[in-house]
This record gives sequence, structure tokens and C-alpha cells, in this order.
Amino acid sequence: MKFKKFLKYILFFLLIISLSFLCSFSSKRNYNKKVKEVVVEFDAGDNNFLTHAMVNKLLIQNDSTVKNQTKSVINLHDLEKKVSKNPFVKSAAVFLTINGVLKSTIKQRTPIARVINNDNSYYVDKEGVSFPLSDNFTARVMLVFGVESDDDIKEVLPFLSIVYNDKFLKEEVIGIERKSNGEYQLSVRSGDYKIDFGKLTEIDVKIKKLKAFYNTVFEDKTIKDYKRINVKYHNQVVCTK
Repeated sequence: MKFKKFLKYILFFLLIISLSFLCSFSSKRNYNKKVKEVVVEFDAGDNNFLTHAMVNKLLIQNDSTVKNQTKSVINLHDLEKKVSKNPFVKSAAVFLTINGVLKSTIKQRTPIARVINNDNSYYVDKEGVSFPLSDNFTARVMLVFGVESDDDIKEVLPFLSIVYNDKFLKEEVIGIERKSNGEYQLSVRSGDYKIDFGKLTEIDVKIKKLKAFYNTVFEDKTIKDYKRINVKYHNQVVCTK
């Protein structure tokens, strides 16, 4: 009985050694394989600002493309970090498959507005992160004027998010300008008139008033008779013809 028990331990020990050897051999063989293909995938197929070629240029190691380099020398962390530093990239993941494919999955930033001032022009996403314009694509988003600092961006961001997520407002409101007194004025698509929005307080209440007003003037087609619409005051919309 003792011998059989001892034999079982020996066999189990030999099995462990064999499995370890096979795993080690398989792992070493896998790491010595070369990267046979580089695949770039964009989240939801959205690659307006970046192209596959632009991302491939970022996937460089040892001054050359990672294709045909052995898997053992590929530094995935550095490659992922390099791609993530691109201003148009919100998040990125770079990994190797068992088949020797280096895959990069990318989520690009989505602009909700374009800030225009005397110094430069740039996009802002819904997190308030700014990123440059692109030579590949021009986003059709609201234009923002008079915003010059990060604090200004934080102040206007809730309004921008509301407009971007509202189907009607996204189509109607084409611009917003911050005046020197800290109040805001809107430009719209339906006419040459301006909307005095005031401070960015009680945004939901003001938008509700504006939509109610629109329901009336769009129906009787008198919207183009106005030069200015004021929603600053409580419970009323003041119009100037």
C-alpha cells in the first residue's frame, strides 16, 4: 500500500514537471513568433479624425513598424501609451493575439463644441477636454465665442452638453457667445435674431420657456419678425421686433 501511494506521488510529480516543461516550451515558442499583422479598430467604426494609417505610424518600436518583429521584443505598454497620447484619442488598448496579430482598439474623442477666440480654435468634448482641429474632418458642432479660460469652459459645459443631447436644440442653436458681463447670447439657425440667455443659471427653465415660445411662433410662422428674444427674466419671454 505504501509503495502504491509512493508511486502515485512520483507519477503526480512527473506529470507536474511534464506540464511545466510543455508550458515553458509553448510560451517560449510563442514569444519567438513574429508579429504577422497589425490591425487597428475604431470604436463603433468611428474614425473621423484619425485614419488607420495615422495610428499605424504611432505603432513604431525600434524605429520601425512592429510587423515582423518577434513578440518577445514588443513593449505593449509603451505602444499603448504612445497611441493614448494622441490628442484625438480618448482611450486605447494594444494587445497581441495568440495568432501573432497586434491589435489596437481606439475610442476617439467626440466634440460637442468648437471654441473660437483671437488666439486659436479648438474642440471641446463632453468631459471638457480640449483638442485641436483636424485636417481630416470638420465636426458640425456649436460654435463658442468669448470663452478664454478653463473656468469659462467649466461654466459653459453644462449648457453645451444639454444642447448636444437635445435633437431640436442641436439643430437649432449654432452658436453661443459669452459677453463681458458674464451673460450669454445664442445664435440660431431659424433666423437672424439673437437670444439673450443671461447667466447660465436655471438652464432647464429657460430652455423650457424657449421651446414653448418656439411652438407658438413656428406654428404661425412669425419667428422671422423678431430681432431679439430674451429668456433671462422669470416666467416670461421678452421679444423685440
